[in-house]
Amino acid sequence: MTDTPAAKPGLSPNLRGALWMLGSAVTFSVMTTLIKYLGSDYPATLQTFYRQAAGLMILAPVIVRHRSAAFATTRPAIMIFRSATGTVGMILSFYAFQKMPLADANALSFTRTLWLVPLAAFVIREPVGPLRIGAAIVGFLGVLVMIRPGAGGHFAIGLPAMAMLASAFLFAFTVTGMKVLTRDHPPMVILVWSAVLGLVLSIPGAIYSWRVPGPRDLFLLCLMGVIATANQACYIKGMQSGDAAAMAPIDYTRLVFSAAAGFFLFNEVPSGWTLLGAGIVVASTLFITLREQQLARSARLTAVPEVDG
Repeated sequence: MTDTPAAKPGLSPNLRGALWMLGSAVTFSVMTTLIKYLGSDYPATLQTFYRQAAGLMILAPVIVRHRSAAFATTRPAIMIFRSATGTVGMILSFYAFQKMPLADANALSFTRTLWLVPLAAFVIREPVGPLRIGAAIVGFLGVLVMIRPGAGGHFAIGLPAMAMLASAFLFAFTVTGMKVLTRDHPPMVILVWSAVLGLVLSIPGAIYSWRVPGPRDLFLLCLMGVIATANQACYIKGMQSGDAAAMAPIDYTRLVFSAAAGFFLFNEVPSGWTLLGAGIVVASTLFITLREQQLARSARLTAVPEVDG
C-alpha cells in the first residue's frame, strides 16, 4: 500500500486523507453494487456470512501472530453487544441495498450520523446542545421528504426503507461502542473481536438461507467481502490522515458513485424527492460533523468542555 498515491511524500495530510476517502467511496460503491447484483440469488443473511468470512481471513495472520493479545479486553459485554448490533445492522443494510435503488439506500444510510446525536447524549454522556439537536431534527425531516409516508411514489415508505433506517440506528450503536472501547483498547483488538464474533453471529442466518455457490458466484461473494474490508481500511486511513471536518464532505461522494452505478447498471433514476431529501440529510449530517470538530478544537485550546449553543 505504500506505492499508492495517498502514501507518496510531498502531499499534505488533508490531500492524502482526501485520496483515501475517495478510495473509501469507490470501494463502498463497488461493494453495494455487488450486493445488489448478487441479491437475486443470495439473500442478505448469506451475503453477510461471506462478507464476514472474507474479513476474518484477511485478519487471520494478525490473529495467529498475536494470539492472546488480539483478544485482550476488559469489556467483553460491550464487544459482544457491538458485534451483535453490527451484524444485524449489516444484514438489514444488505437487504435494503438489494431491494432499493442504490442512491436511495445510500442516502438513508447517512442517517447514522443523525442517530449519533441522541446516543452521544444518553449513552456516553457527551454534552449536546441545541444546534446539533436542531440539525438532527432537520435531517430526519429530510428522511420524511425522501420516504414520503403515504405517497404513491416509488420510494414510499416500505420494508427496505425501514430496514436501512434501522440499520443506520444499529450502526450508530457500533460507532458509540467504538468511542467507549477506544478509551482503553487498541483498534486492532476491536477489529478482531468484531470480525470473529461477526462471523459466528452470522452463521444461523447463513444456515437458514444456505445454498452452495458456483465458482463464479463464490469468487464474487469473496470479492465483495474483501472490498468491504478494503473500504473500512480506506475510511480509517482517510480519517487518520486528514482533518475530520475536511474529510466528512468527501465521504458523500459515494452518493454520486452509487447513483451512477444504479443508472448505468440497473437503470435506476433517482426522483426529485430523493435528491431533495438526500440534500437535506447530507447538509444536516455535515453540519453536525463540522460542529463536533469545532467543539473538539475549542476544548483542546481551552481545556474546558464546551456545550454548543
